[in-house]
Amino acid sequence: MRFRLWIALFLSLPLLPARAQDVPAQAAVAPSDDPDAAQTAASKVPLDEIRRYVGVYNTVREAYVDPVDDKKLMQSAIKGLLTDLDPHSAYLEKSDAQAFDEETSGAYAGIGVEVQPQPDGTIKVIAPIDDTPAARAGIRSGDIITGVDGKPVSAADDDSQGPLRGVAGSKVTLTLVRKGLDKPFDVTLVRETIRVASVRGRMLEPGLGYLRIAAFQADTATDFEHQLALLQAQSGKGLRGLVLDLRSNPGGLLTSAVQIADDLLDKGRIVSTRGRIPMSDSVFRATPGDRLRGAPLVALVDAGSASAAEVLAGALADNHRARTIGSRTFGKGSVQTLLPLDNGDSIKLTTARYYTPSGASIQARGIEPDVVLHPAKDAINGGHADYTEALLPGHLRGDGEGQAGSNAGDVLDGDAPIAAALVELKKQVAGIAGAKSNR
Repeated sequence: MRFRLWIALFLSLPLLPARAQDVPAQAAVAPSDDPDAAQTAASKVPLDEIRRYVGVYNTVREAYVDPVDDKKLMQSAIKGLLTDLDPHSAYLEKSDAQAFDEETSGAYAGIGVEVQPQPDGTIKVIAPIDDTPAARAGIRSGDIITGVDGKPVSAADDDSQGPLRGVAGSKVTLTLVRKGLDKPFDVTLVRETIRVASVRGRMLEPGLGYLRIAAFQADTATDFEHQLALLQAQSGKGLRGLVLDLRSNPGGLLTSAVQIADDLLDKGRIVSTRGRIPMSDSVFRATPGDRLRGAPLVALVDAGSASAAEVLAGALADNHRARTIGSRTFGKGSVQTLLPLDNGDSIKLTTARYYTPSGASIQARGIEPDVVLHPAKDAINGGHADYTEALLPGHLRGDGEGQAGSNAGDVLDGDAPIAAALVELKKQVAGIAGAKSNR
């Protein structure tokens, strides 16, 4: 099957806008049904393994207790090939790829939750999206979805998001298992058209602003710039400091994270990617112009801050542009490339790791903040995370994985972390004021 390669960096489940180009044609194959004829100097197909596969395939289709459709059997084989690589490589049927596009654009019908399929078929909640049915119903990061509408979910389900989506206005009942509770419980939600406002802002105190980025979508950088401009206008003389809240941000489009980093940096490297093939290697650098004009910046992160959120936090921290405060981040430091197939389906394949400006890979380790916070005792959703990248079955091994201090962080819920970030921001503002007065 001939692939049309889209150069797209996946730092989370959503897809990136891509530039399409054709993969160079493979070496010509001799016109023969003999599999030996397929082995060329360029392809070096492992013929013994191919024969073994064909033997198993034929045995299953001929001897399995029930007839098996050839297309379904082949599709299952391809899915198995990808899912055993790592948690983020996957075979996407056309509807799944379309669902990713919907999430990237910020509009789809569902309950508003980021999830991670588990090997046993259950669905783990990474984070509820702000102001959606899932968030309003109290669904928490770390909850396990074991059933939908009274039916158990299983590894046989093709798409973990499928049963959660549906027509806006329709009801769906989820069976959840939550750490600390003895029994599963049901939650009934009404699906909505989820139009995620990925950036929200407000003034914390005169001159001190707050911006919350819930996910990185196609318009997130534009929304960020708009919200920042509104805050600067409200403050009159411009902001004296900003708290950037990236808690439980599951990531999204790398391009949006890079653009926001560029908005806040005047120079320096933002992020780089390295893989086995040259097209996987890239470097993003900041261009002159800091929209905050050098005003102090504090980035708030937690165990739910993943992928593109970690790129932004890492870029600001390594360039000494922001103080990071919160808890260790999720640790997803891998890059996925989308390979559309000629039947409308796609393959999402891990092709590279990404590196912060200092050259560090945070894969399976995450970012350790400058100031560590712990969950408030009365936090509704806060607590120790047990769903970090390092705990995902089959994850890529990280450079710093297993070292002292690389344990999972905490989910930091509520307003207490914002208050702590404001205290840290005031210290930075006071330090600048003191330095100016001593000149």
